[in-house]
Amino acid sequence: MTQNRILVTGGAGFIGSHLCERLLAEGNDVICLDNFFTGRKANVAHLLDNRHFELVRHDVTEPILLEVDQIYNLACPASPVHYQYNPVKTVKTNVMGTINMLGLAKRVHARILQASTSEVYGDPIVHPQTEDYWGNVNPIGIRSCYDEGKRVAETLVMDYHRQNGVDTRIIRIFNTYGERMLPDDGRVVSNFIVQALLGEELTIYGDGSQTRSFCYVSDLVDGMIRLMNTTGEDLHMPVNVGNPGEFTMRELAEEVGRAVGRPVAVKFVPLPQDDPKQRQPNIDRAKAILGWQPTIDLPTGLARTVGYFEKIVK
Repeated sequence: MTQNRILVTGGAGFIGSHLCERLLAEGNDVICLDNFFTGRKANVAHLLDNRHFELVRHDVTEPILLEVDQIYNLACPASPVHYQYNPVKTVKTNVMGTINMLGLAKRVHARILQASTSEVYGDPIVHPQTEDYWGNVNPIGIRSCYDEGKRVAETLVMDYHRQNGVDTRIIRIFNTYGERMLPDDGRVVSNFIVQALLGEELTIYGDGSQTRSFCYVSDLVDGMIRLMNTTGEDLHMPVNVGNPGEFTMRELAEEVGRAVGRPVAVKFVPLPQDDPKQRQPNIDRAKAILGWQPTIDLPTGLARTVGYFEKIVK
């Protein structure tokens, strides 16, 4: 693979830091851009001595001019706790940030991959979700700053592609977990692991029958890089990347108990507003055009993730 100069926005975040690591390992020059709202310098501290790595503190809602070949636009808080903390800022990051990165891509003729999300499907009435499903999203709900923000980001990417010929990619990321998740980010995997390690009851929202599909972070990064570097027709259309293995929240609690090596108790609390009941990707498109499918099963991935959290949860 030829050496590229690559910009990763949100590069000090959970997924972004793993992506930066992998891109450097493949011999690229990487510029990691982050405003450190949810990203942390500690996530990329081990990369700072690499002469092919550069860390820039910057907010994507402000324009920036850099000479790069590829842009991975991951900048945006991705867990409800963080994106609802400042919903207007979340919308701005999705809209202004995406406009700024698309403008940069247009100006320097870079290929850009936009990190979208399974949240564009909302609380789906089609199951599993395929890329041609338009979704069931509440445009005025407490999650809409993120859901609709990402939908607008996809709109912008498609319009820059059609109107300006920008070389674009859209990846719809389903639930992802692994090392460097924030312990307080409110996502179910990190919540369960932290509670289990502290000997607390695991908090299950609703009756625990709602489902999610969990993709280990290295599998996701592999799918991202494949999508960025595959060429051909229709690659500007969205691609689901996630693990189609579907688990109820009760089943996940049991798996976490096995991973931490102790029995766990659960407590049930009311379901949050607009929380999707089902979530499972159809990944036929990713298999067909990228030759991609996940390789890490949930017990293996959870064991690695628990190993990380054991070091940081006291």
